[in-house]
Amino acid sequence: MKTFMASISFVIFWFSILLHSVAGQSFDVRQHLSTVTRYGVVKDEVNNSFEQFSIPEGCTPIHLNLVARHGTRSPTKKKMKELAWLASHLEELIRDAKERNLPLQKVPTWLQGWKSPWKGKSKGGELITKGEDELYDFGIRIRERFPNLFEEEYHPDVYLIKATQVPRASASAVAFGMGLFSKKGTLGPWNQRAFAVSSESRASDIMLRFHDCCENYKAFRKSQEPVVEKLKKPILDAITAALVSRYELNFTRQDTASLWFLCKQEASLLDITDQACGLFNPSEVALLEWTDDLALFILKGYGKSINYRMGVPLLEDVVQSMEQAIKVQEEVLASGHYEKARLRFAHAETLVPFTCLLGLFLEQSEFEKIQREQPLELPPRPPHSRNWWGSKVTPFAGNNMLVLHSCPANSSSKYFVEVLHNEYPIPMPEMVVAPHLKHNYNTLCAKKLEQPKQKIETIKGSSSF
Repeated sequence: MKTFMASISFVIFWFSILLHSVAGQSFDVRQHLSTVTRYGVVKDEVNNSFEQFSIPEGCTPIHLNLVARHGTRSPTKKKMKELAWLASHLEELIRDAKERNLPLQKVPTWLQGWKSPWKGKSKGGELITKGEDELYDFGIRIRERFPNLFEEEYHPDVYLIKATQVPRASASAVAFGMGLFSKKGTLGPWNQRAFAVSSESRASDIMLRFHDCCENYKAFRKSQEPVVEKLKKPILDAITAALVSRYELNFTRQDTASLWFLCKQEASLLDITDQACGLFNPSEVALLEWTDDLALFILKGYGKSINYRMGVPLLEDVVQSMEQAIKVQEEVLASGHYEKARLRFAHAETLVPFTCLLGLFLEQSEFEKIQREQPLELPPRPPHSRNWWGSKVTPFAGNNMLVLHSCPANSSSKYFVEVLHNEYPIPMPEMVVAPHLKHNYNTLCAKKLEQPKQKIETIKGSSSF
């Protein structure tokens, strides 16, 4: 009990620091939903701490690689069941409060009689209209940004489009293609044209769903999920205690977790920010967001090398496509007879490892640690600054692009690779790709490795949990 109270007191101490840090600042909860954040809300939130650079003069783009996450989607069937449970439990809490003659003045009106917006739906996880718009508009912007790459008449060998077999990913590919090739055909009033989207079987797609096929990764993730829950527990407990005091209802830790999930769904999908999100103050949102970002880091990001090295087949495909583009350029093949873009649509489980393979969102010292096979420290707790934000690394429709430029006038290098994250330039460490390419997917994934018990690294700004 003493340990529990010490943890609660410690987190409340951090609440006070966070409240001070956000005082006087405009706070849009829609920018703080970790991986449930909509693309348009954070796309232009550029990290100015990264060194800016420019493309050498006289360079022309000759090939584009895109790895994108699907757009904004509805909750999955499993999560809709959780929201149905939440509605039932909130009803119990209200009934219990009435039976004990407790005043309900502090209880928000919306909470009394609340029903899930997804009540009655039997299926979920599909791309919603907002997600379609994200990808359609993205396709138009890419065509306008790189007109010389997309001036050719469409051919599936020139513009290769791939997606996973999960419908929200393939639907995202279609929405993107409709924007990219709009006014390029003769179909309908908007002059659309047909285009091909190819997919691999879920059971064997080591290019875009490598996490599904990697046994060592699945074992690692299973071993680390309890670690993540242990890290989240004191935060959830402290916020639960605050909610109980604030609204005089007997909320549980599971209630808090489900209300935070509801907040993310309401704010991202429905633009409702004054119901579930209104239960939490900005400092609590910051901590809840951090727990999500922490889970993303440990289970999908830089937390363990298997998380991203299993994405080597995707990295190899990107490198091979650029090598082929250079070969074509050197052989001066006729225009339109070679691939100009390789466009892929998948999931956060694809985009995050690929982002790590490129060494993005790292300080130089962290990159050096990775090169030496040393573990990184976990993202520091708010209000400390950090580079790792789920809302920026992989929002809905988040993406990485590698644009290969031909630079005939450049004496030092004839080719230049521009790296864009969410459409903005971002520096990629030198010599980051080659060490990863030494690894083999089957060797990494097929044979069970011993999973040593990991110590939880001390997080900056904390002494214990």
